[in-house]
Amino acid sequence: MRFIPHVTVATIVEEQGQFLMVEEYRDGRLVLNQPAGHLEEDESLIQAARREVLEETGCTVKITGVVGVYLFKADNGVSYQRSCFVGQLLQQHTDMKLDEGIVRAPWMSLEDIRARSGDLRSHLVLDCIVDYLNKPHYSLDLFR
Repeated sequence: MRFIPHVTVATIVEEQGQFLMVEEYRDGRLVLNQPAGHLEEDESLIQAARREVLEETGCTVKITGVVGVYLFKADNGVSYQRSCFVGQLLQQHTDMKLDEGIVRAPWMSLEDIRARSGDLRSHLVLDCIVDYLNKPHYSLDLFR
């Protein structure tokens, strides 16, 4: 059997110490995540990151850098390769309908996110924020 990980993107958007997050229903429970999702056919990783932020939060962002690339095996046995980006907020569309399953897109402090660690979709949610805060960001030239 051939190993084929799911390719996903996530984006860290920070404004004055607040992070743009997504509350969504997953497997019957409310979870917290960055704006994130799967790469679609015929789009680049950067295009996917912009699209997912818009669809899940109603925010238009400029992708400015790369936090890291993560390999994660979920409890269901599925493996994901997650490219995590840095996004700069350009515009918030408050009247936009969000993706199905998305409850809201709150701005949260790191402390608020840590306080809800039991609600995180996976440990990668907090890992990516900590890496964003403490490690170098990489140029988008990393992706070809």
